[in-house]
Amino acid sequence: MLVKEYRICMPLTTEEYRVGQLYTISKHSHQESEKGEGVEVVKNEPHEDPVHGPGQFTEKRVHLSSKLPSWARAVTPRIFYITEKAWNYYPYTITADSHSLQCSFLPKFSIYIETKYEDNCGDSENIFHSDKFLGDHEVSFLDIAFDEIPERYYRSLEDPRFFSSAKTGRGPLREGWRQHTKPIMCSYKLVSVKFEVWGLQTRVEQFVHKVIRDILLIGHRQAFAWVDEWCGMTMEEVRRYEQETQEATNELIGLVAPAISVSEVGQLTATHSAPASAPSTPLSDEAPEFLAPPKTRPRKKSAPETLTLPALRERAGAE
Repeated sequence: MLVKEYRICMPLTTEEYRVGQLYTISKHSHQESEKGEGVEVVKNEPHEDPVHGPGQFTEKRVHLSSKLPSWARAVTPRIFYITEKAWNYYPYTITADSHSLQCSFLPKFSIYIETKYEDNCGDSENIFHSDKFLGDHEVSFLDIAFDEIPERYYRSLEDPRFFSSAKTGRGPLREGWRQHTKPIMCSYKLVSVKFEVWGLQTRVEQFVHKVIRDILLIGHRQAFAWVDEWCGMTMEEVRRYEQETQEATNELIGLVAPAISVSEVGQLTATHSAPASAPSTPLSDEAPEFLAPPKTRPRKKSAPETLTLPALRERAGAE
């Protein structure tokens, strides 16, 4: 098992990022989906945990088959997906235990991600009390402005070094921005990857960590670059956007699925037993390199654009 801790700072507050994260995951997942491939949302509903309190339970299937690298396709079946179950008790979340995030055909592969969000610049030590792991784990600071991302994901309009928010006045981000930017928050993510197949374990675990590293950088960059789209949204509005986008995504990838119920805690409709240790942030914040569309492929016209506050209010008034 390979364990690493990632720390990603953002020029936001944790309360702002709560909305921005939901908006970004929904929009990005839709943009990266197409017929037969993408992120299928199976469940998204309130959940009450006896230790962590009210939260949100999500279950997703990430359909990958044709977009795996060639060496991975050689050992996977034609129909391939990863199931992700997550418990989000913001600002503390858990994505997957050993039975929650798995390949559809590889029971010896699992990913566990524990996340905490705090209003600081990433200087909280041993935030996960990680003595439960034997030995020390690597801690990596990811810089959304100056760390490199795969070239095919680069968009100049999403580059924090050049982006300036019209609504908040934040950005562009300069060298050393984490030391002097206010507000500032940090996503702490403890990621454990386990692949117990002799001869492939080290290669696969390192590869998955590279994918996760890219996912985290891309997702956090987009959350900041799209801040003018989601800034000012209420939780009710962003949950509505999330529901509409998820249903459109399921339809886009050609899967027949029941209407997704997305509601806030306080309207509990079902109970799921989360791991005793646990809350969660969906891993789909951001897509790995092999999920990227070819550079020459035009942007999908079906991807939902921004649902701004005026658009949401106009729609609500028409109903």
